[in-house]
Amino acid sequence: MGAALLTSLPAAAGPLALDRAIDLAIQNDPWLLESVQIQDALQEESIAAGTLPDPRLKLGAANLPTDTFDTGQEGMTQTTIGITQSFPRGNTLQLASEKKSQLAVVEKFRRENRKAEIERTVTNLWLDIWSSEQSIELIEANRGLFEQLVDVAEAGYASASMGARQQDVIRASLELTRLDDRLTSLESTLAASQEGLREWVQAEVGGAGVSRELPAQFSGPVANGWELTTVDAIRQHPQVRTTEQLVETRTVDLDLARQSYKPEWSISAQYGYREDAPNGQDRADLFSVAVGFDLPIFTGNRQDRRVSASTSRLEAAKSQRLLQVRTLQARARTALARIDRLDERIRLYQQTLLPQMEEQAGAALSAYNNDDGDFAEAVRARIDQLNANVELIQMRAQRAKHLADFRYLTSTTDAPISSLTHYQD
Repeated sequence: MGAALLTSLPAAAGPLALDRAIDLAIQNDPWLLESVQIQDALQEESIAAGTLPDPRLKLGAANLPTDTFDTGQEGMTQTTIGITQSFPRGNTLQLASEKKSQLAVVEKFRRENRKAEIERTVTNLWLDIWSSEQSIELIEANRGLFEQLVDVAEAGYASASMGARQQDVIRASLELTRLDDRLTSLESTLAASQEGLREWVQAEVGGAGVSRELPAQFSGPVANGWELTTVDAIRQHPQVRTTEQLVETRTVDLDLARQSYKPEWSISAQYGYREDAPNGQDRADLFSVAVGFDLPIFTGNRQDRRVSASTSRLEAAKSQRLLQVRTLQARARTALARIDRLDERIRLYQQTLLPQMEEQAGAALSAYNNDDGDFAEAVRARIDQLNANVELIQMRAQRAKHLADFRYLTSTTDAPISSLTHYQD
């Protein structure tokens, strides 16, 4: 099968279980490492943002006479050294530090969402492999029956007139060829799914395929006890929590914008050295100190605009949070509805349709063997039975995918998605 494509990699000890695939995908995801590094950087920046700006040192020469540039000629001439320390507006430092801290927390929720997305993605790929392997196994198990149908048709053709049995031989050979083509298509799909899964789990995907048991099913109805908690769970979804954290960040931005109405202060001190007078008289050195601040008086086109813009961004973040909750709720309800419909179809197939098809296929083949039935009808009955069994495999895999999607949509940061239980026939 398509598993042979992976022989260049170290094979796993046995079939790859879903929970093992998810663990490996999370361990091998470089995005998560990047997020941790970004969070560390933001935490460092938080400390830096809350620190006063460096003082400014100024060296200079003041009041030099332009006729001689003699530093001792005039009493006002000085060699100066000064230092200035500025103090940002209001609580700007504290708020700037808080903003970086809030952004660092955003990374935590983004990682939680990433892990949930990885679980859903890997689950879908694993299920694609499972359904392909099960379908291939089923078709290969039935291929012998279609070969027998070819033998039966050829035997009937040898003992009857050409016009009566030739079309039976052709029909049987055609269906066997179609069966081989279907196997080729499934093996191609299997190989693509294996490559997709290998991208996540790297070398742990071996030639043994995936586990035969199908995860992602519960013994009882999914909606019981879950639909009532869907809204609360969605409000704790990592995506929503990320947006809520961004709302907090936008709130800090608004507070920062409001600080622009407050003055920015600075204090400076300067020492001026004077040389002795030409007659040798000692001149006193000079010391100066000053306090400065700006005057945010004309606020119409600067401070007011910044506050208005920050307010709009805050409201936009709140609207995004509301939209996320509504979207996740709608998707969760849709997943539940699809699971319910698939439960009904699976139950119908298992309890009614497949037993009836088995009975019909057996009766049609028996009638043909006794020269009391049509060969095309016997072949068609077997094909319908095979298609129904393959469709049942696909429905079970599709139900598992919808359940994985529902579990992602209702995942919370406090309760990570656990491995899904096995299907109960």
